[in-house]
Amino acid sequence: QVHLVESGGGSVQAGGSLRLSCAASGFTYSTYCMGWFRQTPGKEHEGVAAINNSGRADYADSMQGRFTISQDNAKNILYLQMNNLKPEETAMYYCAARDEYYNEGSFRRNPGLVRYWGQGTQVTVSS
Repeated sequence: QVHLVESGGGSVQAGGSLRLSCAASGFTYSTYCMGWFRQTPGKEHEGVAAINNSGRADYADSMQGRFTISQDNAKNILYLQMNNLKPEETAMYYCAARDEYYNEGSFRRNPGLVRYWGQGTQVTVSS
């Protein structure tokens, strides 16, 4: 059974930074896609960033240059470094995974491709 556990959320002022972590257990696949999605009440999941086993990453346009997705394969941890955060980026951030290869951009744009979700970690950005 795959479990994804996020941490690192919190409250920051606009312009601040946070690093989210996602610890993946029971995830031993050599081909996979993982990513970060965010959601605010009443809205659909929005893809933030994704990466697959090739190491290629994809970002939403508004996050390009400010967010960095990375992975520590030895520790089975996925990270999301978020810099210069904006108040409108306040949301619940979810770690997500699928145990097969997918184009990183396709995975990020399609929450329906996610097979495993974490419980989420709240990020609040104040102005």
